Amino acid sequence: MASELEPEVQAIDRSLLECSTEETAGKWLQATDLTSEVYQHLAHYVPKIYCRGPNPFPQKEDMLAQHVFLGPMEWYLCGEDPAFGFPKLEQANKPSHLCGRVFKVGEPTYSCRDCAVDPTCVLCMECFLGSIHRDHRYRMTTSGGGGFCDCGDTEAWKEGPYCQKHELNTSEIEEEEDPLVHLSVDVIARTYNIFAIMFRYAVEILTWEKESELPADLEMEEKSDTYYCMLFNDEVHTYEQVIYTLQKAVNCTQKEAIGFATTVDRDGRRSVRYGDFQYCEQAKSVIVRNTSRQTKPLKVQVMHSSIVAHQNFGLKLLSWLGSIIGYSDGLRRILCQVGLQEGPYGENSCLVDRLMLSDSKLWKGARSVYHQLFMSSLLMDLKYKKLFAIRFAKNYERLQSDYVTDDHDREFSIADLSVQIFTVPSLARMLITEENLMTIIIKTFMDHLRHRDAQGRFQFERYTALQAFKFRRVQSLILDLKYVLISKPTEWSDELRQKFLKGFDAFLELLKCMQGMDPITRQVGQHIEMEPEWEAAFTLQMKLTHVISMMQDWCALDEKVLIEAYKKCLAVLMQCHGGFTDGEQPITLSICGHSVETIRYCVSQEKVSIHLPVSRLLAGLHVLLSKSEVAYKFPELLPLSELSPPMLIEHPLRCLVLCAQVHAGMWRRNGFSLVNQIYYYHNVKCRREMFDKDIVMLQTGVSMMDPNHFLMIMLSRFELYQIFSTPDYGKRFSSEITHKDVVQQNNTLIEEMLYLIIMLVGERFSPGVGQVNTTDEIKREIIHQLSIKPMAHSELVKSLPEDENKETGMESVIEAVAHFKKPGLTGRGMYELKPECTKEFNLYFYHFSRAEQSKAEEAQRKLKRQNREDTALPPPVLPPFCPLFASLVNILQSDVMLCIMGTILQWAVEHNGYAWSESMLQRVLHLIGMALQEEKQHLENVMEEHVVTFTFTQKISKPGEAPNNSPSILAMLETLQNAPYLEVHKDMIRWILKTFNAIKKIRESSSTSPVAETEGTIMEESSRDKDKAERKRKAEIARLRREKIMAQMSEMQRHFIDENKELFQQTLELDSSTSAVLDNSPVVSDVKLIALGPAQTQVPEQRQFVTCILCQEEQEVNVESRAMVLAAFVQRSTVLSKNRRKFIQDPEKYDPLFMHPDLSCGTHTGSCGHIMHAHCWQRYFDSVQAKEQRRQQRLRLHTSYDVENGEFLCPLCECLSNTVIPLLLPPRNIFNRSNFSDQPNLSQWIRTISQQIKALQVLRKEESTPNTASSKNSENMGELQLPEGFRPNFHPKNPYSESIKEMLTTFGTATYKVGLKVHPNEEDPRVPIMCWGSCAYTIQSIERILSDEDKPLFGPLPCRLDDCLRSLTRFAAAHWTVASLSVVQGHLCKLFASLVPNDSYEDLPCILDIDMFHLLVGLVLAFPALQCQDFSGVSLSTGDLHIFHLVTMAHIIQILLTSCTEENGMDQENPTGEEELAVLALYKTIHQYTGSALKEIPSGWHLWKSIRAGIMPFLKCSALFFHYLNGVPSPPDIQVSGLSHFEHLCNYLSLPTNLICLFQENNEIMNSLIESWCHNSEVKRYLASERDAISYPRESNKLIDLPEDYSSLINQASNFSCPKSGGDKSRAPTLCLVCGTLLCSQSYCCQTELEGEDVGACTAHTYSCGSGAGIFLRVRECQVLFLAGKTKGCFYSPPYLDDYGETDQGLRRGNPLHLCKERFQKIQKLWHQHSITEEIGHAQEANQTLVGIDWQHL
Repeated sequence: MASELEPEVQAIDRSLLECSTEETAGKWLQATDLTSEVYQHLAHYVPKIYCRGPNPFPQKEDMLAQHVFLGPMEWYLCGEDPAFGFPKLEQANKPSHLCGRVFKVGEPTYSCRDCAVDPTCVLCMECFLGSIHRDHRYRMTTSGGGGFCDCGDTEAWKEGPYCQKHELNTSEIEEEEDPLVHLSVDVIARTYNIFAIMFRYAVEILTWEKESELPADLEMEEKSDTYYCMLFNDEVHTYEQVIYTLQKAVNCTQKEAIGFATTVDRDGRRSVRYGDFQYCEQAKSVIVRNTSRQTKPLKVQVMHSSIVAHQNFGLKLLSWLGSIIGYSDGLRRILCQVGLQEGPYGENSCLVDRLMLSDSKLWKGARSVYHQLFMSSLLMDLKYKKLFAIRFAKNYERLQSDYVTDDHDREFSIADLSVQIFTVPSLARMLITEENLMTIIIKTFMDHLRHRDAQGRFQFERYTALQAFKFRRVQSLILDLKYVLISKPTEWSDELRQKFLKGFDAFLELLKCMQGMDPITRQVGQHIEMEPEWEAAFTLQMKLTHVISMMQDWCALDEKVLIEAYKKCLAVLMQCHGGFTDGEQPITLSICGHSVETIRYCVSQEKVSIHLPVSRLLAGLHVLLSKSEVAYKFPELLPLSELSPPMLIEHPLRCLVLCAQVHAGMWRRNGFSLVNQIYYYHNVKCRREMFDKDIVMLQTGVSMMDPNHFLMIMLSRFELYQIFSTPDYGKRFSSEITHKDVVQQNNTLIEEMLYLIIMLVGERFSPGVGQVNTTDEIKREIIHQLSIKPMAHSELVKSLPEDENKETGMESVIEAVAHFKKPGLTGRGMYELKPECTKEFNLYFYHFSRAEQSKAEEAQRKLKRQNREDTALPPPVLPPFCPLFASLVNILQSDVMLCIMGTILQWAVEHNGYAWSESMLQRVLHLIGMALQEEKQHLENVMEEHVVTFTFTQKISKPGEAPNNSPSILAMLETLQNAPYLEVHKDMIRWILKTFNAIKKIRESSSTSPVAETEGTIMEESSRDKDKAERKRKAEIARLRREKIMAQMSEMQRHFIDENKELFQQTLELDSSTSAVLDNSPVVSDVKLIALGPAQTQVPEQRQFVTCILCQEEQEVNVESRAMVLAAFVQRSTVLSKNRRKFIQDPEKYDPLFMHPDLSCGTHTGSCGHIMHAHCWQRYFDSVQAKEQRRQQRLRLHTSYDVENGEFLCPLCECLSNTVIPLLLPPRNIFNRSNFSDQPNLSQWIRTISQQIKALQVLRKEESTPNTASSKNSENMGELQLPEGFRPNFHPKNPYSESIKEMLTTFGTATYKVGLKVHPNEEDPRVPIMCWGSCAYTIQSIERILSDEDKPLFGPLPCRLDDCLRSLTRFAAAHWTVASLSVVQGHLCKLFASLVPNDSYEDLPCILDIDMFHLLVGLVLAFPALQCQDFSGVSLSTGDLHIFHLVTMAHIIQILLTSCTEENGMDQENPTGEEELAVLALYKTIHQYTGSALKEIPSGWHLWKSIRAGIMPFLKCSALFFHYLNGVPSPPDIQVSGLSHFEHLCNYLSLPTNLICLFQENNEIMNSLIESWCHNSEVKRYLASERDAISYPRESNKLIDLPEDYSSLINQASNFSCPKSGGDKSRAPTLCLVCGTLLCSQSYCCQTELEGEDVGACTAHTYSCGSGAGIFLRVRECQVLFLAGKTKGCFYSPPYLDDYGETDQGLRRGNPLHLCKERFQKIQKLWHQHSITEEIGHAQEANQTLVGIDWQHL
């Protein structure tokens, strides 16, 4: 198809390109009817440019559009070449002082918590960094896209509205001047013309609804039959559904379908088929049919290609207009004029209105284009912003209705612009007064909630999914209301008052519909069948909470408004309570000679509702009357006398009784919905306008009525009236009814009622109820939260109520009440309560939940015990009430109250006759304490000549009245003080008696009567002292007893150890944590320790006993016994890599014999160090495999280990493992034949070895050529001179038992399989190479870790590392015994040839491309395969020594060739020692052999320094290797850190400390070797700077450097667009911490195929960068992600902390985050130690939810 199109496209291009920009513009300038001229041009050309085939070419289309349409328009507009015209316009224009940058998705935005008028005022990063706010308390979030930067808007900031950049532009702002003065008259006229035509065209074509014909003036002459099948986005169907449907409908591949789906999701529509009408119609019907089963079908239209062409150009035009008006404010002003000009058809006909009203019909892409245009034009021009706001408000109802029925998210709806308009204080005020905006919003909201019950209340029962969806959308209206109210007016005009009160009326209407909604009735008998719908009502309440608070704040600002609002609210409440008394018969209650009339009402039988917003609003306003003192200034204006307190308290009281009954378990059968409602009623999100206000309402009621009356009504509502009104009822009750439930219920209800009284008297910390301010309130909240336990900042914030600006006010007071403790490496920073604040602790604080209360009580008592105080928790001293509430305290001394207290104390005294509980008593004691504190306060603050009316002390000392003469409360307390069953409350009773006496003293001193009462106190004191002494004595006895027992125990222990000495000796030997120390134990310390060579220190054989963790059997490790193994994990690794771009192309053919010095990919082996029998492990692994197969049939869940790859968890520590290493004795001692005296020197040895190798090669060749004539062969054998004592046909016997041999093969194969990623094959010649390589790589990586942490080489290594290295080295040394001898010999020959040239090998790497340590390990471990056939008397250790010397010299040459020779200017010409001279000589030799290509000779000192530095890592690795290979303990000098151990290492490795001596000793052979190394062509290329080489010492790899401030990362990520889907912003940008690449994670666009599976970008990246393991930072979530392979991953806590020492995963809190170096170090250490996979394993075992995540798609 493409080939047919090509010529056609070119032909079009030609005719279009001939169309000259200048001529067209000239034609237009001459035209009389410009509109028709332009329209003809459009009708002719648009379909020729856009939509020419199935796939769009946006670059080409844009280029042609610029040439054919936009160019002429720009030319016409300027009247000259736009290249000159536009710069002129820009120069004449004043730069704007507004920033107006529109945010991209995921861009960081900043809001200042100190200066922003509300949380929607944000700055872009550039403005923020240049503003004063960067030093304030700011909040950082990532934008959802679509808002813009408010820099320069003086209404958005309390201070610092300009950043440095925009400050410059403010200097010459005079009064609002008309921007058009900068433009010439004809430019204005022309601009006006072109804007009017183009804007109208764009609006017309975008809102055009016919599918196959164009508007008349755009119709083409001849119409082709080309259509598009256009698929539109909706928010109902998932990606998967769309992809699946498209594959069926337009039979495309999955990749194409994913491409279509991504575009539809991004742009809102995409054509999925191009062709004639029938062809497209058919695709449409398939799509509709396939998606209409469960939900509404996908929206598909078959559209004529010319319509799509015009629409695409329309969008292009709108973006063009947006960019043109950027040149000049004048142009912007003209565009706004054009847009808002009334059209010919009257109402709503201006272009802006037409666009807004068809918003929900447009697709996503079109919406965002025109929203952007509105933002850059209407919202940036202050004059038109006002006019636009009015248009927006006038159309508000229609726009919102469109939004509610539309299914796109809020951010794609024009309704979302409300946040840009309503949050501007001046606009909001104007819209309230001129457009009555508050009323409009509330009315619109009410219109959408149409379901009402008979009383007109909202009814949410049985919500359908659709209604719930609508309800979610309607809630955005509440948000708009919040925006309008968020900035409070400072001065009020009459107009504003009037309109606000109108809005308030509408608001009351709304609350009236909520008053009493969702009523409930107690279920008796059977459990409720269907849980009623309760969430909708609570969602509504939660959303309105802030609005209700803000309404009160507005009312508080103006006295007239407050009075009016109070009256209105009261009137509505009266209406709601209209039927308050009818229907229920009145009854009279009387106790203690008081009686009151009320109605009969039982919460447990009638309907009751938790929703009482009108009562609660009235309570709030009532407190404001008190706070603003309006109640005292204008009492005549207030209807206070008309209030009926019993009516006010009725409903809130019912609500609190309901809570008490639920707590008492009387409503169990009503199911969870009620439990949840009660939970939210008290929850921090709702309580401010629910529970708290109910308490205030009761306080209001009590302060206006006789407290005795109130208490009786309360008893009646709590259904406890009987118990307290009839004497002895309790006794009868408990004897008659033995039904435990009822007794229990009544006890709980009494406790709850007492708790309520405590709250009514004690909760006076709201400004207006008590004489306090807001900070006191917050302080008190914090003190009580911290009394429970120390808390992190975020926990504390969560437990405090937020205001509409998301502020809790905590930061301002926290310093006063708490200390901050910084976090360590894990955990978070904590606030601890200051000790002096504990005296303000109130056990019955009303915001405690039950659990919190008991925790707090325990914590506080514990604290008191620690401080050696008595454990009473007396009520704290309270601030005085405001005058309006002052009479509240009388409830404590009212007769009914005293009667209740007396009754309960009586029950406690006669504790067997009654049903009572300790918590009941505790509450009574608390109340008595409160009354005493109150009286004490009154007495201390009394004015001269005033009588204190609060006489609680007198009332409690009086005994009861005549008939039953009950004892006084005081007397009962004294009785209870010594009751043995009240041990816990003793301290509290003692505190009460003490306070009582103190008050008496005060009263007496003021009345100056003779002292008669002191004896009581003296008695009191003495009894108390006795008590204390008694306690002390008991404690002392207990202590002595404890000490005695401890002494006995330790004596027994010692005895046991003495008896079983030999047992303990063994355990000590086994204890592997001391293994490193034990190694050195058998050696006499003054011997010089040497690790290798003929002079190697001989260590006496140690017997090693180990215990299997599976069968607990103990066994000695030796050659013949059954194998013992360590659980091990082998993994490929790139941790040391210096070249991450390199990876193995074809693993089947790859030869790993030589490791390149860039260590691009190694094989690392780790172990947890737990030992098992080989056969036990085999059994365990088989059972794991069987279990896995059974599980597969049941369900397909991943486990944290992959059995198919041989993975399992260590049975003891659950560490991830995939193979086992056999435990062996030092293998060298088994093969090493005794030393002979005369060992050859290096050159002799090299000669011998070379001859042996030659002989072997000849033999191998012969074996491979077919045997033609045997006689010839025998002749050959004669010719071939076998070196003396060499027997090439000798095959040594394998010393190991079968089981050990099997394990050697198992581990070798595993290493080979993992290291090369191939199928296991134990015969493969590469197996031994991989084993040696893994040994070398693991030692290198451990050496690196030790160097990076400056730890000594042989310091105390963790035992698992020590065991792992020992086993691994010994294994690698023994592995040749199970490999084919000839293969190992072949490897040895080739490795040897790389150092000592041999003609039979062609393609050996040059000396620069070999990692010398890998070479050393390979040579040393392959050497026994040759040495075992040599009977000439050369010992194995001699070979080791010579190989080591040879490789060391090669390494020195490597270092000299690659060392950077630049002088450091530190030319310390100190007297040159022998080392320096020797190095210079050697350097000259190399210089000569390289044909002088080597750079000029630097100083000898410098060279020697670089050799020492470069060779250190090699020496350290070698020391580790030989230490574990030969078992020679390390010299104590190397076990301490700090010093450079160069000399000690040389001694240990039997090297001369002047390394150059090696060359001098073996001068003749070394010179020829150096020559052959330097003549290599690659070395020459390197010296000629044609290639690179690794220089030494290799730098240690680190994770990338992260910025100190997290927001710079967010910024970097927001500029990152997905590499696949052209310029689209990535949704989950993820940073690889190893190499710093940004990836587009978790999205379809960047999935790639890996080994036949689709994987996400991160997983694919781990394979190229970390050979399967990766560490990433998910930038938007601030989460570290560990991945290993395709199925394993976990999240790890990020290294970024806020100032409170907490991480913020998901960036929910938005506090500024800074890099914590220590935590980043910890992640880096995990990486260096190759523990990422292990960490994931542990995380997945601990947290099963991690297993279910599709890690491969991240």
